[in-house]
Amino acid sequence: MSAFTDAVAAIEGFISTNILIYILVGLGLVFTIATRGVQLRHLGTALRLMVHSRRGSGESLSSFQAFTVGLASRVGTGNIAGVALALIVGGPGALLWMWIVALLGMATSFMESTLAQVFKVRWGDRIYRGGPAYYIERGLGSRTWGVIFAVLLVFSYGLIFPMVQSNTIAVQFHSAMGLSPWATAVILVLISVPIMLKGLRVVARVTELIVPFMAIIYLAIAVVIIAVNITELPGVLSEVFRGAFGLDSALSGTAGGVFATILNGAKRGLFSNEAGQGSMPNGAATAEVAHPVQQGLIQALGTFVDTILVCSATGFMILLAGPTVYRPGQELDDSLLAQSALTYHLDYGTGWTIGFMTLIVFLFAYSSTLGYSVFAEINIDYLGGGKRSTVGLHVLMIVAVGLGALAKIELAWTLADLALALMTIVNMCALFLLMRYGVGALRDYDRQRRAGIAQPIFVSARVGYARDVPDSVWTEEHAEVSRRLNATR
Repeated sequence: MSAFTDAVAAIEGFISTNILIYILVGLGLVFTIATRGVQLRHLGTALRLMVHSRRGSGESLSSFQAFTVGLASRVGTGNIAGVALALIVGGPGALLWMWIVALLGMATSFMESTLAQVFKVRWGDRIYRGGPAYYIERGLGSRTWGVIFAVLLVFSYGLIFPMVQSNTIAVQFHSAMGLSPWATAVILVLISVPIMLKGLRVVARVTELIVPFMAIIYLAIAVVIIAVNITELPGVLSEVFRGAFGLDSALSGTAGGVFATILNGAKRGLFSNEAGQGSMPNGAATAEVAHPVQQGLIQALGTFVDTILVCSATGFMILLAGPTVYRPGQELDDSLLAQSALTYHLDYGTGWTIGFMTLIVFLFAYSSTLGYSVFAEINIDYLGGGKRSTVGLHVLMIVAVGLGALAKIELAWTLADLALALMTIVNMCALFLLMRYGVGALRDYDRQRRAGIAQPIFVSARVGYARDVPDSVWTEEHAEVSRRLNATR
């Protein structure tokens, strides 16, 4: 079994390092050019839309709820341990490459979320469903590949990744409070039952409360640390830029020089913000908006928050601690590096930082699990599952959360990583083939904005989509709903 696990890990590592990373970065650049830098020229628009996105029609989820569901999945323990690992292996320069791939990933996130909106369908519970499986079938006419994607997502996000997150919580609880894994498993199961079994609406309401709170409190701590060490910040930024381009061998991580810095920064950035993996569009499709581009811009903002803000907060917290806490290539557990840095900066012997990091790890990890449940449910629905199948999925997820707190299952995690790599490749190929729909929607949005329309309204027939997408929700009837939605705002 160990040999089989190593073989699967080797295959996954080869795909991720030699194929996947180049597809993600390369097509991210293509989408940036095709949209004329939508992630930069519409950054202010995205912020404005996000601020005013809490209201909905009451039928599907609000735009803000869809945003927080996606952000819940994005902002996880990878923003803590993942960033620490990138700095250990790749040196301070890895942080710069995380920023670069995040900017490209914003264009990818915009494209996949806009397409999820264009090809979404109204479900029996009046909540929209959509995502890669849906736009692969409805846009490319391939039910087979849609099913393949949905199966890969349900396996990884529905069963395995919740185990990873609960295991992280169990390790943190045991380290900080001496709580046994069994106690953690019982607590997590008791919390999950009344939330997950209620379905999409309840999960969305919970993430709407948790995600802003955890992000704001974590970023506030980082701002305090930066303010206290403001005189050291120029030196840290210098280390980041010198390390990124191999100008100082002492800042190049463990091995491989500048290539290791680029590779590790890019990989951690891509796998932290999840742009292109095909998970975020599932949540984006649930939003009730007047134009697909609106949610595309808001979801792209999630990539910005995840990497440019939250990952940077962790990075600066560690780098500002200096050699007392951090040295490139050191053999310190990556999950403890951020906690050690926080203790160095603000603990003053009181021990409160251990409790704080325990809370942050719990919120980051558990909110991710809630986001996973939404994505998995949407794909179970695509596969033809009814209410019983949905309830069965949530029961299995709750069991997985409990089991994950008790033991590590290395083979399952390795298989999930391989499934994630394969579903990302499928999704990115679909995005490239369907790019004209996303670009067309953006041109329609820009055209209405230039005409002085503050809240553009999308009609599929106006941009020629009605001929290609049967039973599109973006009809004249939906346009009237959109007008009423705008009026309430």
